[in-house]
Amino acid sequence: MKFLVWLCPLVLACALPAAPVRPPNIVFILTDDQGYGDIAAHGHPILQTPNLDRLHAASVRFTDFQVSPTCAPTRSALLTGRHEFKNGVTHTILERERLTLDATTLAEVLRTAGYATGIFGKWHLGDEAAYRPERRGFDEVFIHGAGGIGQTYPGSCGDAPGNTYFDPTIYHNGKFERTVGYCTDVFFNQAMRWIDVAAATGKPFYAHLATNAPHIPLQVRPADEARYAGIAPDAETAKYLGMVANIDDNVGRLLDHLRVRGLERDTLVIFMTDNGGLSGVRIWNHGMRGQKVTPWRGGVRAVSFWSWPGRITPGEVAVPAAHIDFFPTLAELAGVPLAAETRAQIEGRSLVPLLENPVAPWADRTLVTHVGRWPRGTPPEAWKYRNVAIRDSRWRLVSIKGATEPAWQLYDYVNDPGEQHDVAATHPGVVQKLAANYDQWWDEMRPQLVNEDAPLPKLNPFKELYWQQFGGGPNATELEAMDPDTFFSKQHLPAKTKG
Repeated sequence: MKFLVWLCPLVLACALPAAPVRPPNIVFILTDDQGYGDIAAHGHPILQTPNLDRLHAASVRFTDFQVSPTCAPTRSALLTGRHEFKNGVTHTILERERLTLDATTLAEVLRTAGYATGIFGKWHLGDEAAYRPERRGFDEVFIHGAGGIGQTYPGSCGDAPGNTYFDPTIYHNGKFERTVGYCTDVFFNQAMRWIDVAAATGKPFYAHLATNAPHIPLQVRPADEARYAGIAPDAETAKYLGMVANIDDNVGRLLDHLRVRGLERDTLVIFMTDNGGLSGVRIWNHGMRGQKVTPWRGGVRAVSFWSWPGRITPGEVAVPAAHIDFFPTLAELAGVPLAAETRAQIEGRSLVPLLENPVAPWADRTLVTHVGRWPRGTPPEAWKYRNVAIRDSRWRLVSIKGATEPAWQLYDYVNDPGEQHDVAATHPGVVQKLAANYDQWWDEMRPQLVNEDAPLPKLNPFKELYWQQFGGGPNATELEAMDPDTFFSKQHLPAKTKG
């Protein structure tokens, strides 16, 4: 397989040294709640995605790429190279979405190595000042708050007041800007403007472009909804498919922009989804069981396309890869030496050997999934075996209804990819081995759950910043949305969970 010459010092098989060559620009696109099946090239019966199909054809495609079951956990693992729980991230709200300040991020490492770094769209790893991306390695910050535009929760997880997907108010380098247009278009436009500026400096750049679409609420451009009206089985599905189609349009615009600017052959483009699908799985879930917020395959299998024209030959990689591999892969591609402390943080593996050769040897491994999201104030041990899975290259051991004791089910991932036949009774040795690995992981992870009892501020930091800049203050509706007692009562949680 033809691969980039300048990587030879990093690949043991290279026989000849090469002169140093400028490391690649990196554009990373991460969509929110788009399922593995929500791409035409993956067999979707209705959706048309010509630009994602184009990227699919030009990429190394990881067909067994595991992420976390929800948003913030996946993002924390991508940026640190380790399991989300070891970053303190066990939820998407209530301070449990905050990426521990002890972690070194990929953006910090790349910036130290001379990269320009920018984030556009969704951050979702802490809205308080110390946790925001400008403190975590990003030079350019253009984001919404919380886990989605317009979201409000008790504590620090909340977006600017009154935001919708249309004309959103965006936090841009310390100040809010009132933008014009549909959110996905706004994020891609800003990213492309920044790419032009960054490229003009001569530095390599890392653009982290994370859309909040197609996450609910299904707010969509009427023209995009109209593409699937009368074709989709219902109006809500038409909205969802329209949101994905808009993403596809923007991916095409970005790819064309890189080509026109002469950046295509110097830029690695990565496209991923952040967890299993939600709104689209009722139409097509690629034969998988489960969806977002479950440990089944349909909750954790992600799209993972890696394209670098002229440097990476397209192909499919079938071995287990994961979000924790993202950091070490990009660090190696960028030629960044890692400090000992950072190397110790990373649990993942570099995917460079597989980008070079999709059938390269790949040692077996175990990967852990835990949905988390236990009620606030509940000891994590009470949910140790609830909605969890551990897998290797063949087997998936799953416990859905366990608590302090497991209720293990075993599935032969190779011969039963739909996870329909529990074979735990006929393979007790496999159950015992994977269960022991899971218990060891839990014991190692447990001291790093640093956010479980974090106090909740009375007001969302993004809202406070907005009011400081534009004046005004919270109305009754906003105060109610940020009130823990109201939130927990609506969730029907017992009093002990209130914080």
